[in-house]
Amino acid sequence: MRRALILVFLAASFTLAAEEPNDYGEYTAWLCRPGRADACDVDLSTTVISSTGALTRETWKPDRNAPIDCFYVYPTVSTDPTPFSDMKPDPAEFNVIRQQFARFGSVCQPYAPMYRQITLAGLRQLLAGTAPSMSLEHGLQYEDVRDAWRYYLQHDNKGRGFVLVGHSQGSFILAELIRNEIDGKPIQSRMLSAILAGTTVAVPRGKDVGGAFQHVPLCHSASQTGCVITYASFRATAPPPPNTRFGKVTTKDMTAACTNPAALTGGSGELHAYLPAEGRFIVGSTSPKPWSTSAKTIDTPWVSLPGFISARCATNDNATYLEVSLHPDAAGKRTDDIVGDLSANGTVLTDWGLHLVDMNLAIGNLVDVVGQESNSWSNATK
Repeated sequence: MRRALILVFLAASFTLAAEEPNDYGEYTAWLCRPGRADACDVDLSTTVISSTGALTRETWKPDRNAPIDCFYVYPTVSTDPTPFSDMKPDPAEFNVIRQQFARFGSVCQPYAPMYRQITLAGLRQLLAGTAPSMSLEHGLQYEDVRDAWRYYLQHDNKGRGFVLVGHSQGSFILAELIRNEIDGKPIQSRMLSAILAGTTVAVPRGKDVGGAFQHVPLCHSASQTGCVITYASFRATAPPPPNTRFGKVTTKDMTAACTNPAALTGGSGELHAYLPAEGRFIVGSTSPKPWSTSAKTIDTPWVSLPGFISARCATNDNATYLEVSLHPDAAGKRTDDIVGDLSANGTVLTDWGLHLVDMNLAIGNLVDVVGQESNSWSNATK
């Protein structure tokens, strides 16, 4: 499963000749925008499987009148054969919207720009050492997202509160966007939160601001606004090894931040996961075990398992991370495991953790948090 090896964005970008900027006034430059049928207009119905094995159906619908916005930058998924993707969405881009972003439409107005990201093929070149020269700061992918962001602010925001949502490559780009366009600037007052999953955000030891960001702290409650939620998930039974891809900061006096979406105030909490019923991830797929012993057919694209998955922020000798624990039921009426590990030639790559399902594991919690932040924002701006 070599393709899985190159999923994560390596904080680098190809140096190319100047490219023409995208026109984000064009309809096709966005995967999602409010008030139209697009990539966010999908079936998010879910089969909820209780500890007794009973199956119930949960429906979902967007809130077309949500008072805040969500701006999403997706991770490395493009299957285009070139180092940078084009601006034409393929099944991979539509799939990642279903997996990671569309569900936020129940609490915010969705904005998801297309951008010329580093592709899976481009990352293969990086790993093989055959890529062109690289820049660790800006690149075409960042410039596209910055241009989309500026277009959104000028034409769409109209003073509304917003949440930034990203994963992996998307989180790296958003972190840079925050540093350059938001941190310490007047627009920061409108940022409810930035959800930066599947990446490493540095903070000074014992503090929650002053590392990656100078004025944007970590979130410590669901009602807090203007803060960052960030984590990288690993199984409790497979914690980050010495060669971990996430949760490690080499700068002296700094550490990796972890904010538990299930318990922002600290400690352990239940993850409200929405898992793909057929085991398809943002890249690749793995067939899951039978979800339930029930004879009833699961005919929804998503599955939820109340009480089965919990998480806490933890630290070992190698990293600070979101430790994910499973709690199988003694009666055995539903599955005792989940899929989401990266593997190669049948061997699980523990240095990547549960990167494929970082967002799936906590998306129910994250949507709830954004809803509470929206209430706090609305009350504060009345």
